[in-house]
Amino acid sequence: MTRLTTYQTAVLPEWVDYNQHLRDAFYLLVFSYATDSLMDHLGLDEAGRTRTGHTLYTLECHLNYLNEVRLGAEVEVHTQLLAHDKKRLHVHHSLHLVGVEAALAESEQMLMNIDVESGRSAILDAQVNARVEVLSAAHAGLSMPVYVGRVIGLPKR
Repeated sequence: MTRLTTYQTAVLPEWVDYNQHLRDAFYLLVFSYATDSLMDHLGLDEAGRTRTGHTLYTLECHLNYLNEVRLGAEVEVHTQLLAHDKKRLHVHHSLHLVGVEAALAESEQMLMNIDVESGRSAILDAQVNARVEVLSAAHAGLSMPVYVGRVIGLPKR
């Protein structure tokens, strides 16, 4: 299986800066919408969130800006499930011009399943977990993206 295409949009005028480039914060907005789509795919759409009382929160996010994205560009997000346990999903999103393989940006994220009523972490609902397992098996053969696991810092002198 290939990575999921989880979001597609044109870069909107209110998303660009004075250089007509996508503002840094809006890369994350696009990836956030892709996470919403992933949630829908896994059964945590509005009906699933109501049924289970669960949602996903982002615990950590790493974002790599790789190339400029200009006003009006048609972009899409590809999503890969890297790993999971009974409460967490480790995901990778990559932003592309529609139909182009080279990534414009990449985001590695750790998501936590949350019981909305208690505000605490919770084990994934059985139906949601079954979908996670299917996606995990489908993505098992995909290569690990190059930017996964990077740490920010200056070289020691």
